Amino acid sequence: NWLNKNLYAIPPKSPMGEAIAYAHSRWAGLSFYTLHGDMEIDNNLVENAVRPLAVGRKNYLFAGSHDAAHMTAAMYSFMASCKRNGVDEREWLSDIFDRVQGIMHKDLFKLLPSNWAKYRGQL
Repeated sequence: NWLNKNLYAIPPKSPMGEAIAYAHSRWAGLSFYTLHGDMEIDNNLVENAVRPLAVGRKNYLFAGSHDAAHMTAAMYSFMASCKRNGVDEREWLSDIFDRVQGIMHKDLFKLLPSNWAKYRGQL
């Protein structure tokens, strides 16, 4: 209600007017988290997880080839997933390298860091 009331009351080019216009046009998305208890109000976890990648971005521009760049991106994603799920990266890598050749294609999801601890004894 406050946004609607002040949308035209404050000059649109002023900093407050721009902030109101921004919030008003995105209100549904900005307030979506209030309807879903599992949603976060911010994306700090994601920002913190990708920060090391952003810091070294220039170093990653030259991976050697397009395929190498894709493989590097996949490995960084796996390592970030390990950290997010409290999985030791070295232990996970060692275990999946031993198992990946002998596992059925339909069961590969069990090797993902988010599932690994749960299914480890079953593989």
